Amino acid sequence: MATFFKRKATVVALAALALTVAGGGIAVAAQPESTGQPARVAGQQPTVSAAEKQAARSAMRATLAPPASGQVAWAVVSSTGTLLQHSGNVVSSFRFPAGPGVWPGQYQVLLDYDVSHKAYVATIGTNDSANVPPAGEISVAPRLLTPNAVFVQTRTSAGSPSSRGFHIVVTS
Repeated sequence: MATFFKRKATVVALAALALTVAGGGIAVAAQPESTGQPARVAGQQPTVSAAEKQAARSAMRATLAPPASGQVAWAVVSSTGTLLQHSGNVVSSFRFPAGPGVWPGQYQVLLDYDVSHKAYVATIGTNDSANVPPAGEISVAPRLLTPNAVFVQTRTSAGSPSSRGFHIVVTS
């Protein structure tokens, strides 16, 4: 009797393994082909263009050294993406031009050193001392496939994508 149960247990285990492998094979076959960049979903980062990749590589070869430990890189960026004020390690900033998969208020700030494992802090702001910046929300993240850039998304207080000026700090 014990031999019968051993055989039955072996058959059940093999059947479960076969179903698991078959199910996984179906899931793998159903996945779309990978392009090296994540699938686009509303509110995510725009894809990285060849020109952006080249600019990032050029910036990494700049002569300035990364800030020493405890120092920060910072920038003040207008709602149009213009770099108004900045520390020496900030190379450029821009607002992504309108197009498929691009929403208002999406920016990139490029630095001359790898910031992919640094801390980023940003706030809606302006450098105009006579005006209070508009209310809103801001999010920051490492830039997709670009280790020396930061992605910034600004929104209205209601959560709608909207172009807003901002201040950003990258800690070392």
